[in-house]
Amino acid sequence: MIRVDVAYAFIYDRDKKKVLMVKNRGGGWSLPGGAVEQGETLEQAVIREVKEETSLIIEAGEIIAVNEAIFEEKGHHALFITFKAKVIEGEISIIDKDEIAAIEWVDIERANELMPYHPNGVNSLLKASSPYTFQG
Repeated sequence: MIRVDVAYAFIYDRDKKKVLMVKNRGGGWSLPGGAVEQGETLEQAVIREVKEETSLIIEAGEIIAVNEAIFEEKGHHALFITFKAKVIEGEISIIDKDEIAAIEWVDIERANELMPYHPNGVNSLLKASSPYTFQG
């Protein structure tokens, strides 16, 4: 089994009460993010992936969720680490049209439908907090 670490950004617009999500080509909707590259920290990965997928520059905050899955057919054991994040600058645009089909701000109810793997829904992500420390 190959270990795959994936870093996601939970970007929430408090005024509009909406979550930023991306529609992946050949897949479903997810938070912006992706695989951590060799030699890269989780924080570096989430910042890079959000920029690559949405054109936005973010600041990664606390880790708010860790999910795990085993994909037998691919031979992958994946850890999904979700950071609370805020947009620092930029305008939303799709850079890699071969990877991303759409980027949308979705309401909490729709986000819950698109992300059923968070047991207590998106509201739990709004309240969650777990410090992240890179230890060298």
